[in-house]
Amino acid sequence: MGSSSSMTLSTLKREALKPEYKHIKNEGQTWRGGGLHRVLCMQGGDDDASYAKNSDAPASAINLSKPLLLNAIKSMTLFRTKEDSLSLAIADLGCATGCNTLATMDTVIDSLRRRYIEECDFEPEFEAFFSDLPSNDFNSLFRSIAATAIDTAAFEMKERRFYAAGVPGSFYHRLFPKGKLHFAVCLNALHWLSQIPAEVLDKKSAAWNKGRAWIDGGREEVVEAYARQSMEDLENFLRCRKEEIVKGGMLFMLMGGRQESQPPGNQLGDADSRAKHPFTTSMDQAWQDLLNEGLIDEETRDGFNIPAYMRSVEEVERAIERCGGFEVQKIEYQKIVEHSMDKQEEWIKDPVSYGRAKANLVRATLRPIAEAHLGPYLSEQLFKRFEMRVSSDFSLLQKTCFYGVIVVSALRK
Repeated sequence: MGSSSSMTLSTLKREALKPEYKHIKNEGQTWRGGGLHRVLCMQGGDDDASYAKNSDAPASAINLSKPLLLNAIKSMTLFRTKEDSLSLAIADLGCATGCNTLATMDTVIDSLRRRYIEECDFEPEFEAFFSDLPSNDFNSLFRSIAATAIDTAAFEMKERRFYAAGVPGSFYHRLFPKGKLHFAVCLNALHWLSQIPAEVLDKKSAAWNKGRAWIDGGREEVVEAYARQSMEDLENFLRCRKEEIVKGGMLFMLMGGRQESQPPGNQLGDADSRAKHPFTTSMDQAWQDLLNEGLIDEETRDGFNIPAYMRSVEEVERAIERCGGFEVQKIEYQKIVEHSMDKQEEWIKDPVSYGRAKANLVRATLRPIAEAHLGPYLSEQLFKRFEMRVSSDFSLLQKTCFYGVIVVSALRK
């Protein structure tokens, strides 16, 4: 009797949300397989839940890798041709929105410009290509580019130092003509997969990822499926760049990574990072809350998978070797802390603000795919449950979460 009553209550709750629930049943499959590229993007705009307002950790990773980026630029042999005809093409692949992509493009172009002026006594022209999936908020990005060309103190236009263009498309496919690019960067993007492996979406498969939104600590079959997809994706990326980057050009990559000593099932390393990372415990608890409240069923919960994989240095080296065409100048693993000690002490005093900040971080990275899976209303309920879980778990505030990254500079030979 109790079970029957509970089932009736769950049914009534789903009926009350019938438009949303129908969305799950009918539309979710459009992205979970090969259609991920249509919805995967960082949250656009500039509100509190936007990627532009929640990209401190990526910015820290970029700052940490900046010396390696500058060294890569210094190590390049300059391209020499008639001074009045030299134009250098720079691309940011997986650019998203916000100041990170603009600051990186400025760094690359300004460093190359100085080298040409000092070593060749002339200044080439620069083409800056900002590339991401079509679902990216290119409108916000190009408004930001226009804003950087205005001297707000003098209220007058400054000369923009490059010609900008947007290139929509997946970097796992060709984006440019052969030999078009002289320098390509891909920052904080290559850990996102092109698709969820098919076997992970098959309820009859041993790789069906039951009860988890991600793979850290997951079953071996699930992790292996992600690892295979990750290797296929990285090799496709490198093969495309081998065609697009001119010989003597440079490819600079910064991606989420894991320590060499850790197996693929341990994506995050230490216990505190695994407990506190937004893709793990609190995320799974939020999904379970929706299930317990009768707002979704088990299949809906189990069918959502975060398409991210943290590679090891060895996996990256293997992909580069198998692709050929690149000479690795530098490759190393680095760790960044999620936020400063001052910020952590501030949040210990105000856990509600901490929960809100972490929920906005998750919205910034996962809202588009969560909405494609659940619809707008239920996806927002998911983020609210996540926020409550994080705010109420005081033990999280005593832990420190580290993000691992792999930095690679490779010369096109």
